[in-house]
Amino acid sequence: MSDLVVKTVEELKDAPEEYRAAVAKLVISHAVNELYGAQVFDEPAIAYAPTPYAKWLTCRVAMEEYGHHVRFKQLGVQIGIPEERMVPGAGKKPLSIFEFPLKTWEEFVAIKLLADLAEILQVEDLLHCTFHPLRNLARATMPEERFHAQFGEDFAAELIKTPEGKATLQAAVNDYWPYLPKFFGGSKSKNNEIFRKWKIKQRTNDEMREDYVRRATEVATKYGLTLPEVRQAA
Repeated sequence: MSDLVVKTVEELKDAPEEYRAAVAKLVISHAVNELYGAQVFDEPAIAYAPTPYAKWLTCRVAMEEYGHHVRFKQLGVQIGIPEERMVPGAGKKPLSIFEFPLKTWEEFVAIKLLADLAEILQVEDLLHCTFHPLRNLARATMPEERFHAQFGEDFAAELIKTPEGKATLQAAVNDYWPYLPKFFGGSKSKNNEIFRKWKIKQRTNDEMREDYVRRATEVATKYGLTLPEVRQAA
């Protein structure tokens, strides 16, 4: 493990190439996936939200997710990443969950309940990142990520008040859950090994996935939902 700490964008220029490439990969991944999620889930969900209050909060979620993209993209530009590499379709494949078009409000609630919990774990792993601009960005976005997950819990609590609502929410969970553990990558990820070598990230993909499944199971159980069995990433 390295003891390198990079406190500024300027200091990054003098860091080893492997370190700089690792930072760039993480920034690109976050920039692409934050934008893609806002486009395919958060913004379309405004139309599905059942009440003005729900639409208002969904607008806030969409605004904040677009804001996350903007912040990561700004950091990317500062460290020399071309802007075109930080948008969908520029070579970085978005997460597989984004391949499924949003069709109902219940699907959106399921996504906020479970997918945003996965994002919280990803951001948590950057809170002590040795590249301080990325660490600071993670710390700035964390309160908003927690709000998005709480949004999912609050509206899940509303839906399960009726048998119909609970059934449609459970169906959405059944559809989306199999894709969520893949957020954390493969067990033998070379990228993750490099991230941990430089203490850019703290945990293995399997450690994060195990923690995520535990937390997601607790949240699902809290609202009387069950998570279908899935084959873990290799």
